[in-house]
Amino acid sequence: MSKLDNKTLLVRLQDRFGDLIKNETEPYGLLTVETDREHIIEVLEFLKKDEDLQFIYLTDITAVHYPEQEVSIAVVYHLHSFVHNVRVRLKVYIDGQRPEIPSATLLWKGADWMERETYDFFGIQFQGHPNLQRILNVDDMDVFPMRKEYPLEDPNRVDKKDYFFGR
Repeated sequence: MSKLDNKTLLVRLQDRFGDLIKNETEPYGLLTVETDREHIIEVLEFLKKDEDLQFIYLTDITAVHYPEQEVSIAVVYHLHSFVHNVRVRLKVYIDGQRPEIPSATLLWKGADWMERETYDFFGIQFQGHPNLQRILNVDDMDVFPMRKEYPLEDPNRVDKKDYFFGR
């Protein structure tokens, strides 16, 4: 295969998965595509195991909470092909009330800790994960601190009023 670039990668993904690959963008030159939770493992497996692509390195799994959207949580995967020195970002939007997605530990053992951290901070249930438990926050914590569900400051504090700062 010749040099792999974002356009070629996008064509390969669209040829293989069709309409399951959507909302493609290139912020700062990083190809970003979306898919759905039912097909994320299939897409990840294709990117990893295809001999022409070889996205064998899972850089990160994280999430973003968009409380104003109906489908409020985006699970984000970053992959890197060392062979071609190309990166790709995959996003899957899931329901914030029941945040569940299949685990990528079937493909990458290193996904174990990334998924545990994402669970710890966002409450996402990675189905099929071998040991999904908190790793950074206390075990009896009943909230997920990276969700934007709570005000950042106590609105009753009198020392934070604008008139104290000349506003």
